[in-house]
Amino acid sequence: GKSAFAHKGGVHVSAMQKNNETYEHIDPETVGNNRRILISDLSGRSNIIYKAKEYGIDINGNDPKGKKILNDLKDSEQLGYQYEGAEGSFELLMRDALGEKEIFFEFLGFRVIVEKRLEDEQPISEATVKVRVNGIQEVTAAEGAGPVNALDKAIKKALIKFYPELEEVNLYDYKVRILEEKKGTRAKTRVLIESGDHNSKWGTVGVSENIIEASWQALVDSIEYKLNALNKKNTP
Repeated sequence: GKSAFAHKGGVHVSAMQKNNETYEHIDPETVGNNRRILISDLSGRSNIIYKAKEYGIDINGNDPKGKKILNDLKDSEQLGYQYEGAEGSFELLMRDALGEKEIFFEFLGFRVIVEKRLEDEQPISEATVKVRVNGIQEVTAAEGAGPVNALDKAIKKALIKFYPELEEVNLYDYKVRILEEKKGTRAKTRVLIESGDHNSKWGTVGVSENIIEASWQALVDSIEYKLNALNKKNTP
């Protein structure tokens, strides 16, 4: 499967960069597969350099920028973030550390209401989002199948008039993991979402003791990843 040529540990990746045959018995492409370098708590500078090259970022082995990215990665992992399966968020972290992350909108606030009345078969979820784009404040509201769906609809509704390309972005998968099981409903949660458009898919992550906030982080990263990707594509 896709994990057959996946590499995670820093020493492992370093060896791979010098000689692929140290850990791969054949070229992945000969069997219709691809080499994947994963980002995890085992990552070292070699992982960072490899991913930077994949993202079109110029970093060499002695560049102090690589150390800064690695430190930011370790700090965020201490908070519960995990980037295996959330490479969209990792690319944003990397570009933010290097001062290359573009800011497309300013978040001002959100509110989520979930209501169920006696006559309702299902709860009603409504989200209101307030953002500022190019000095213009936008406030929008949307109803959804649940609070996360409502937030997703509301943030896109607020931004599509400025960035119509967001119309093609869809949420394909949504996963929640409890990080502190003994705390029950007070536990910190990690939300991982997979989004995509007509050409590709990407994963993003959010972490918070509030599952709505964790979901919001992942949703915003998904949108920012899409907009940053468009900006790269349109920059000569």
